[in-house]
Amino acid sequence: MARALIHMPPSARKGEVIEVRALIAHPMETGYRPGADGRVLPRDIIRRFTCRYNGEVVFAAELYQAVSANPYLSFHALVTDSGSLEFEWQGDNGFAQTERMALQVT
Repeated sequence: MARALIHMPPSARKGEVIEVRALIAHPMETGYRPGADGRVLPRDIIRRFTCRYNGEVVFAAELYQAVSANPYLSFHALVTDSGSLEFEWQGDNGFAQTERMALQVT
C-alpha cells in the first residue's frame, strides 16, 4: 500500500470553494528505462486519479509515463453539504488505493 497525503480544510461554509491537495508515494517506473542488467524495466505508473464528493466526481485525471514519481495534484471544489471526499488512485499491476476525508459544511 502506498502512502497518501491529503490536505484540505476539515470544515467550510456552504457555497465556499476549497482547495484540495493530494500526493501519493509511488515509484512511477516509465517502462523506458534500462535496469542494471540492460533490460527495460516494466512500466509501473499510476494511470488514473478520481475524487468524488458525496459520490459525485469533482475531479479526475489521466496520468501517463511523463508524470513524476509521487504525483501531486491540486484542485478546487465547491462545497454545498457535509459529507466526505473519496480519493482513488489506480495504476499498473493491479495497483488501487482509496482514501476518504470528512468535510463538515456549516
